[in-house]
Amino acid sequence: MHTILKQKNGGLKQPLIRFAQDLVATPSVSLDEKRVAVKVHDQMRVAGYDNVFTDEFGNVVGIMHGSELEPAVLLVSHMDTVSPGDAASDAGIPAPGTIRAGKLYGLGASDCKGGLAAQVFAGALLKRSLLPLRGTLVVAATVAEENGRSIGVRGLIEHTLPKAAITPSFAVLGEPTGLGLYYGHDGWAELEVRVEGANPFLVDDAAEAIADDLDAAAARRGAEQMRVCRPFLLNDNGMRRASILMSCRVPEAVAVVDLVNKVKHDAGLATQHAGTVNVSVAVTEARQELYTTRATCVRNAVNAWTTDPFSPVMERARHALAAAGMESRPGKWRLGRLGMGTAGSVLVSDFSIPTIGFGPGEEDLAHQPGEYVELDRMHDAVYGTAAIVHSLVGIPVCGWTSDDI
Repeated sequence: MHTILKQKNGGLKQPLIRFAQDLVATPSVSLDEKRVAVKVHDQMRVAGYDNVFTDEFGNVVGIMHGSELEPAVLLVSHMDTVSPGDAASDAGIPAPGTIRAGKLYGLGASDCKGGLAAQVFAGALLKRSLLPLRGTLVVAATVAEENGRSIGVRGLIEHTLPKAAITPSFAVLGEPTGLGLYYGHDGWAELEVRVEGANPFLVDDAAEAIADDLDAAAARRGAEQMRVCRPFLLNDNGMRRASILMSCRVPEAVAVVDLVNKVKHDAGLATQHAGTVNVSVAVTEARQELYTTRATCVRNAVNAWTTDPFSPVMERARHALAAAGMESRPGKWRLGRLGMGTAGSVLVSDFSIPTIGFGPGEEDLAHQPGEYVELDRMHDAVYGTAAIVHSLVGIPVCGWTSDDI
């Protein structure tokens, strides 16, 4: 079987590179992914997916049916990128879509258009290899992930796939893992601490006390773990209000609701002698409009998540890569800055779908000047992803040779 996959994958390398190059050369800042969505939709059609459509959220979905509806494996990669301003640029950086020395350069190349291209072509490889599927393969190119809230994935799982009578049994993210098998990361949350009262002096003093305590905590934890803004003060209908925004990494052992309660408790201690002021703490929210014009309100929080490294999905993925002659390296995303995350938070924490990551990009290159993905790794990701998918939803085949197909 793996000989067949490897041979057929050789013929897909140049079309894969052209597709990835086209994706990277096409801007798709979060909430403005339409042009890339059209390209993904067209490529899935060419690849021979049984059903291809764009849902009301702007996600592009390609489905390959097996002999049965279940189990179903979901391959997920996002189409959006951070804005160019979020990734500092330097003179001499290759233009988006440039290929140089075996590397494809451009914003999103590593995170995660290279992974998206590999997942789309993994379905094409399985189709071309004529390897039978018992269950269903769903490949989803999603919107609005780079803002950390995974709006597109939530819509996909809550609305789109139920309409197709599909419930994913497993999910594989195309996020940058350097071809490692990743199974989780920490979370983060943006909180607003609000102080209110009739006496402006008491409110101001209380807000400063809380901000000083939070600043001290941030200094102990470091900028990658916690950041605090100084109080924003205003008068409103005879009341004095102070607002303090803070972003904080949330480790696996801590739920976001527990973090909210702890910050509220600590703020209460800092203001216990402040007199008659009211202190509240809540996760901030934001209204966002997708490129389809559908609007939604999202909480600025991502729960930490993990999939058991000895779970069936990890075990099968490890065995599949080993059988395919590829290295199997388990690990977790480090997430170098606050606000970063993956769709695994939604898939695992909210929908209990066992999820892993396998992608060609490098996490350290995400959002960086000169971001790139190695072409050979992207090609290997097609092969490895196809092997993983077949191990999860394929029908075992024995005794086949390339001459049989």
